[in-house]
Amino acid sequence: MDAPIGIFDSGYGGLTILNKIRKRLPQYDYIYVGDNARTPYGNRSFEVVYEFTLQAVRWFFKQNCPLVILACNTASAKALRTIQQKDLHRLDPQRRVLGVIRPTVENIGAITHTRHVGILGTPGTVSSESYPLEIKKLYPDIIVESEACPMWVPLVENNEYDKPGADYFVRQHINNILVRDPEIDTIILACTHYPLLINKIETFLPESVRLVAQGDLIAESLEDYLHRHPEMEMRCSKNAACRFYTTESEEKFATMASLFLKGNIDVERVCIENAE
Repeated sequence: MDAPIGIFDSGYGGLTILNKIRKRLPQYDYIYVGDNARTPYGNRSFEVVYEFTLQAVRWFFKQNCPLVILACNTASAKALRTIQQKDLHRLDPQRRVLGVIRPTVENIGAITHTRHVGILGTPGTVSSESYPLEIKKLYPDIIVESEACPMWVPLVENNEYDKPGADYFVRQHINNILVRDPEIDTIILACTHYPLLINKIETFLPESVRLVAQGDLIAESLEDYLHRHPEMEMRCSKNAACRFYTTESEEKFATMASLFLKGNIDVERVCIENAE
């Protein structure tokens, strides 16, 4: 029986993570679910994000996924810890749910020289303070400044990310964070949608500031995790297959996915709300 690795996001952004994971670890099977019917998660409460994410985890477990990656910063910030501590032991203690925040943070200490780091994320990720808290645990000397960018996800999901109208919103948030801390030399793109805005962001960033996108870091971290946990690695099926699901329109998802994956995919619509 197939035992794919589950990749979850509130929408399309997690496809940037899946793309990097599949390039690094092509032999495994994957299932991707975008909860497009209820996106965005960034402005929702902790309770609602937790409820939606737990529903997704239950659905993945019903598909025989031994491992689920929350390829969504908001879900990682607002739901991951509670699911790991409260729910996994009763759902199935042999399975695992991982997020994207910790693997990203672990690499920051080796990247920044000024020890001043910026976070660009959704309002939900920024208000959770998950990045500053995780960075402080690992690197107490690093100073963190965060900036919520509420318009960036809509720009991507409405296919406006590379158009002139995006310039104002990108410039505004870059200026905001660098005015508050001019010593920043590293900025984390703490949303999986934001890599599509990289060209715009770099236009308004000083050359001295390094952008950190998450895809390669998460893929490297997953490879390391599977190496360190051979019992989990053996449970993951290896047919190099990938299935895509959305909770909304299949046609819309397939069209948008082509922007993230640079190719056509087959996608099915699914309901994750009743996966008890």
